[in-house]
Amino acid sequence: MTLRKTRFLSTAAVITVGGLALAGCSGGGGGGDGYDPDEEITLNFSLWGNDVRADLYQQVFDAFEEEYPNITVNKSFLDFPAYWEKRQTEAAGGGLPDVMQFDYSYLRQYSENGLLLDLAPYIGEEISDESLAENILSIGEVAGGTFGIPTSTNAWGLFGNTKLLADAGVEDFAGGTYDEYTDWMKQARATAEENGVDAWGSADWAGRIQVFEQYMRSQGTDLFTEEGEPNFTEDDLRTFWDMTSEAREDFAFPAQRWAEVYPLSGFDAALLMSEGTWDNFGAGYLGNLGEEYTELSLQEPPVFEEGAKDLYLKPSMLHSVAANTDHPEASAMLVDFLINSEESGEIFGTDRGLPASTVALEAADLDELSEQIKQYETDIADRLGDAPPVPIVGYGTLEQKFLDLGKELGFGTLTVDEAVDQFFNEMDAALS
Repeated sequence: MTLRKTRFLSTAAVITVGGLALAGCSGGGGGGDGYDPDEEITLNFSLWGNDVRADLYQQVFDAFEEEYPNITVNKSFLDFPAYWEKRQTEAAGGGLPDVMQFDYSYLRQYSENGLLLDLAPYIGEEISDESLAENILSIGEVAGGTFGIPTSTNAWGLFGNTKLLADAGVEDFAGGTYDEYTDWMKQARATAEENGVDAWGSADWAGRIQVFEQYMRSQGTDLFTEEGEPNFTEDDLRTFWDMTSEAREDFAFPAQRWAEVYPLSGFDAALLMSEGTWDNFGAGYLGNLGEEYTELSLQEPPVFEEGAKDLYLKPSMLHSVAANTDHPEASAMLVDFLINSEESGEIFGTDRGLPASTVALEAADLDELSEQIKQYETDIADRLGDAPPVPIVGYGTLEQKFLDLGKELGFGTLTVDEAVDQFFNEMDAALS
């Protein structure tokens, strides 16, 4: 599959969840007595993004207010870090907006503290479930309820830099196991050197917690239980990190080169011929690579076990409602309109990722890049299993620690045993 450079506004972020304790409030029914079409209602909505996304939301709000003339939606927006700082402050004071864009990494933290409305009673009523598959709706389930409705989805994939591969005289990875992928990396580096091209097959794939998650899922286990307890042992992690010891030493992208391209990745800097990541990173890659690079390939990542349900759909973002809203029914109706309406598909397109709702997806005018990502998520259907439990509080910190330890392993400043000890110490701190 080839991705070509086109206009695509969706962005992705790496999340670090802080340890701030939030003041809880009672979840559940909010303060409303049912939706009254004659009541003048004002809903506050908050989003992260830029002026472009804010304008798209306003267009959808205009359409919503035309259908429900008694409801007025007031919006506010900030960049991603400032957005969550504001939410933390509001949460401590019990004043969250009625409806919010929500990130998956924060869903458990806010729902377990009683800050979000359980939307389960509204699904099939104010929130239509006819265009949202069960495996999509279940993504927002945590703490005994449904506290977020996904707007869009993405999945883990393997990108290839088409031009760089051609320049290096290397054929794209043909698929197979991670052992075969490692062998391909070795040959790709050797071929690139022979042809005078400064490029590597890939970075150390064992440096990403998402690949470790894929490894555990190939054995039928998620990283964490529904209760947020670890589902893997020190031996599991040690075995995983040992898989690429030779690659780290000899032919994976050197850790020393990371500092040269930071904050870009080696793939963004046209030094890596392939990289595993979420499929909605494609547009960002093309933007960072520059006009010389116009297309990428996208294929299934390698496998650890044939036939395993090791992949899953992840929400690009969700919409949630504050537990203490005075208008729970109207808020749920707004969530439904933002996710399930034709207007949302027509106006947002893929700004928030590939629409999760079939109604919105059919109404969206998908560019070539988005069409190919849509096809990719269809092609991997046989490998898609249930989404794992909602990330534990502090998952973002663990994700970053895993990445940092992977780089230190590449530098040779840590042994695998030392890295395992450090990760488990970090995880113990996060869980307590």
